[in-house]
Amino acid sequence: MAETVAVVTGASAGIGLETALGLARAGMRVVMTGRNPARTESARRLVVERSGNAEVATALADFASLAEVRRLAAELLAACPRIDVLVNNAGLIAPRRERSAEGYELTFAVNHLAPFLLTNLLLDRLKASAPARIVTVASEAHRGARIDPALVAHPQDWSTYKAYGRSKLCNILFTRELAARLAGSGVVAACLHPGVVATELGSRGGGLVGLGWRLAKSFMLSPEKGAETSIFLATVPDPAPFHGAYVIRKKVAQPAPAARDDALARRLWEESARLVGL
Repeated sequence: MAETVAVVTGASAGIGLETALGLARAGMRVVMTGRNPARTESARRLVVERSGNAEVATALADFASLAEVRRLAAELLAACPRIDVLVNNAGLIAPRRERSAEGYELTFAVNHLAPFLLTNLLLDRLKASAPARIVTVASEAHRGARIDPALVAHPQDWSTYKAYGRSKLCNILFTRELAARLAGSGVVAACLHPGVVATELGSRGGGLVGLGWRLAKSFMLSPEKGAETSIFLATVPDPAPFHGAYVIRKKVAQPAPAARDDALARRLWEESARLVGL
């Protein structure tokens, strides 16, 4: 995999950092994206040190801004003549209702709209690099979630859990429609549940959410274990069986019925494209 280039978003800590480390150990050239310059550079140095792979770079963007996502995509296209693997890992659990730079509900904007836009902006490069892969980190938190594509950017009912669950349902529906659009292109798209992982994601949830997360962390998976399925999908010799799939513990799993609704997936794609200006 010496010539393989992988982009991992949200790679400055947690699952993203461990994913970048695993791909660097596999011999890939890795671009780690993050929001904080010092933290992202520190993560890069750690990956180089632990992997022995010096071909690790960084790129910065705040996924709460679609303009930042567009700038990141332009930077990646300028720096990477090929992109073989895109791991959409960046995400958040918002402790309070907030809006993105464009005025959309923040969890939906960061967890769905940002990777939707970034993937589409890099899609031609991924196709030109085929065989290539797009791996998106979803979650079992999607179960029980419901979305109306026309309202999901400005939901009337909001809670930390509802917003996160909706965004993860969007990740799976996005992968489902993306896989259909990529048929025959040589690019495989899959999504996954990493497990309940002891990262800082939930700790930032605030209030009872953050407290519960901190109390439960000792019973959760390590970020290293949480990255295993992302690394597996990025490196498995034959990814074809996972095209369009939702994967848990490196095996195809059945998501909730709402996540298997092809008409809903198409409507979400169309509304997302409108929201991001594609």
